[in-house]
Amino acid sequence: MPLKAHLIEARNRLFICLGVLLLAMIGGFFLYRPVMEFLGHQLSEQGATLNYASAVSPLDLMIKVSLWIGLVISSPVILWQLWAFIVPGLHKKERRISLAFVCVAVPLFVGGVALGVYVLPHATQFFASLVPEGQSQIIEAGAYIPFVVRLTLAFGVAMLIPVLMVGLNLVGILPARTVVKHWRITVFVIALFAAVAAPGGEAMTMIILAVPLFTLFGAALGLCFVFDKRKAKRAQAQAEETAETADTAQPLEEL
Repeated sequence: MPLKAHLIEARNRLFICLGVLLLAMIGGFFLYRPVMEFLGHQLSEQGATLNYASAVSPLDLMIKVSLWIGLVISSPVILWQLWAFIVPGLHKKERRISLAFVCVAVPLFVGGVALGVYVLPHATQFFASLVPEGQSQIIEAGAYIPFVVRLTLAFGVAMLIPVLMVGLNLVGILPARTVVKHWRITVFVIALFAAVAAPGGEAMTMIILAVPLFTLFGAALGLCFVFDKRKAKRAQAQAEETAETADTAQPLEEL
């Protein structure tokens, strides 16, 4: 395909992504109040309230929250458009692999975001427990919403780490035996990520994040072993075929 055709296709798919994102943002506007009421209710259970610092803060937050909701809702379409743009340049096997990655990555990311929402009350409860007795906690909404976004995004991205691990294995960068050899480092990295992503280092939040990460890591490692075994069999079969071809080749003296 000529470069001009590639650019036209990229432009068209970008327009599709922006259009879907815009529609998802419109849906996010309708979900803004339920989301804010949900977050406010969680805080009220901890004895805290959301505070809007200025007259335009509600509008600013409405745009930010709607954008975040729109990104989550439209992420499957955006990833699909990206895959559809890349796939013409891939071989048949690579197409199947890339499609599998998209199909696995989308639910894992959305599931990670949902897990982050589930963890949120535990995080707010931890912070509320630090407030001295006789004092109240008034939280500025403009600072709280970015905190919620970072937390949920951290969980969503964390769920994609095993997918990345399998991808590196498929391209030959990360063999399964290498992961097993350095399993202590891997466990430390997962635990460290859970500690950093958990707001305030709250133990329950760390556990809730670490458990699915270790589970997905184990599943990804198992897949890596399966793929490595298949690669070894193919390499052995190719070597045997090459040896047979060499044995049956006509000697140079007979030519």
